[in-house]
Amino acid sequence: MTHAETAPFQFFRLQVDRTRRLGPSLVRITFTGDDLRRFAAGGRDQSLSLFLPHPGQEEPVLPPLEGQDMYAILGAWRAMPADVRAVMRSYTVREQRTAPVDEVDIDFALHEDGGPACRWAGRAAPGDRVVVLGPAVAENTAVRFQPPGDADSVLIWADETALPAASAVLEWLPAGTRAQVFLEVPYSGDRAELSTRADASVTWLVREEGAPSAVDAVRGVELPGEAPYVWIAGESGAVKALRRYFVRERELDRRRVTFVGYWRKGLSEDALREVPDETREDALAEE
Repeated sequence: MTHAETAPFQFFRLQVDRTRRLGPSLVRITFTGDDLRRFAAGGRDQSLSLFLPHPGQEEPVLPPLEGQDMYAILGAWRAMPADVRAVMRSYTVREQRTAPVDEVDIDFALHEDGGPACRWAGRAAPGDRVVVLGPAVAENTAVRFQPPGDADSVLIWADETALPAASAVLEWLPAGTRAQVFLEVPYSGDRAELSTRADASVTWLVREEGAPSAVDAVRGVELPGEAPYVWIAGESGAVKALRRYFVRERELDRRRVTFVGYWRKGLSEDALREVPDETREDALAEE
């Protein structure tokens, strides 16, 4: 298969190499595997689908991955019993490295009442096997942070689930880019040193310290320049409220506001997939 014919998303068999606790709410898991030679993350908020085993399984249970296209494999996976088939969750590529060895980092947000992926990440150990449906070409539709060419400043809001994506975006921003960044986390220990060449002002919103609501945190903040771009990601309710604020109250062109609901209070990711995406519905209603 030539590069031009490479499917943008493919399945990759990986295993845990090491884990590192980043703070009370985040653990970084580094994955390796020969399949990573075909992996090509596009940076920024590159997302992927992670397939995990149920407790007691040595590896995630999936249909055969060879000889079928992605959609056929996913269809066969969905037809399997829910308590047998691999658990699937969406995550962001925190970093990909190709030297001295091929590695991918994924940061997991941990919660006491977290679901199966959270519990898996909390006990992950070297050698644990997973499967990823991820990018085989860097230019792919799973990168949502796409500033218009004329954007002269950026505003970022992210909670702890979107902190890995926001951190990767900050590393990607060109030198001198003006950026207002708001990062909401549960605990003071979740603050982290962030690397960026951008001219970034970072505000940490710590819930245990009485952080304001998402909208109150950004209300009235100056958007420098004439053509700002806004990227919002995290809990769907907060994302929806922020998007409405910027589009309706601040009158930003909705095409300059990217918004991604990573999770919703009270719902698992499985349940969330069964209900309408309200943020997307709002966008369509205003077309």
